[in-house]
Amino acid sequence: MNSLTSGSTITWLLLTSDIIGAIVCLHLAFLMGLEHIYLSGLWGSEPLVGRGILLISVVLFTLWALAWRLATEKWIKRKEEQSRFLVIGTGEKAIGFGLEYQVISPKTEFVFLAENQTQVNFSVEENKCFLVDKMENFAIWSEQSWSGVLINDTVKQLSDELVRELMKMRLRGVYVYNWAEFYEKFWQKIPPLCIKDDWFAFTSGFSLLHDRLNARLKQLIDLVVAGCLLIVTLPIALLAAIAIKLDSPGPIFYSQIRTGLHGKKFRVYKFRSMDRNAEQQGIQWAKDKDPRVTRVGRVLRLTRMDELPQLWNVLKGEMSLVGPRPERPEFDGHLRREIPYYDVRYLVKPGITGWAQVSYPYGASIEDAYQKVAYDLYYIKNYSLLLDAAIALKTIRVMLLGKGR
Repeated sequence: MNSLTSGSTITWLLLTSDIIGAIVCLHLAFLMGLEHIYLSGLWGSEPLVGRGILLISVVLFTLWALAWRLATEKWIKRKEEQSRFLVIGTGEKAIGFGLEYQVISPKTEFVFLAENQTQVNFSVEENKCFLVDKMENFAIWSEQSWSGVLINDTVKQLSDELVRELMKMRLRGVYVYNWAEFYEKFWQKIPPLCIKDDWFAFTSGFSLLHDRLNARLKQLIDLVVAGCLLIVTLPIALLAAIAIKLDSPGPIFYSQIRTGLHGKKFRVYKFRSMDRNAEQQGIQWAKDKDPRVTRVGRVLRLTRMDELPQLWNVLKGEMSLVGPRPERPEFDGHLRREIPYYDVRYLVKPGITGWAQVSYPYGASIEDAYQKVAYDLYYIKNYSLLLDAAIALKTIRVMLLGKGR
């Protein structure tokens, strides 16, 4: 599959998912409105307008909301296709970034400025889809229109003249990014290989780690919402327990030791979704379409209902509703060696759902774990109640549409 086909497919799938999610949410709002009218007694009162206005309003609002969503998506796509980025420096990371970006937006143009002729020749030889020039021609390129300038971290030192030109571009409204800033702004993740120790020292954010009010408020919301959810979902939990027992032999609940806040181990609870002898061959990552998953377990996983018992972990203070997913200690050691700053994700409580879970598809490999750590770093740095609310809404959409793993 070429870049154009792949990028178009990804965009279409995301758009289709958003449209379906919007329709489902609008209809849920309609049903909740009817329930409120019925319970409050407004249904039998003297109406100011006819009862049919509610249905007409829902239909018109649905059409307007979908039209607005499609128009916005089309505008964003057109802006992305017109993007042009000037990249100072070449190398494996820079070229790899360009290729990754063009999978999503095939028509984006990149111009790489190499520090010497050897790098120019190598880059042209290996990647004929990009334009590569010498750094000394920066003044010529800087006069053109750009969506942004990216500084590759392989560039040892920027000359005073180059810094002055970058300053002029910045004052003209052209943003200048390093890799971490670009990924954070455009892709809502921070790849560990794009940062160093000094980044943590000087970057903004990470309020969840030092703002006690934020941390206490998050904990209070966790306790209240988890308690309410336990009560509301009790009938669903009872039905799930009966279905598990009838479907396959074994216990209803399944527990594992996971790594939590500051590396402390705790036992996490889930509805059993696999055969009771699932790990008789040893501990292993769960795979997509895992044959060990039972029939009922597959439904529980798709709707993420298997995670409901973890609400008890939230009430015990071992987990949060939203945060990085806790990993098994058996995998931690290997992931810690392979992924820089892996332990940063354990500076906050692990969550039942998280930014990585709603932003990245199911995976079971070192590369997948790396990508999820990138999303975890973004979440920890940019934490806010609004971001938690967005993650919660995305999780509800996953549950309603059966898009879990």
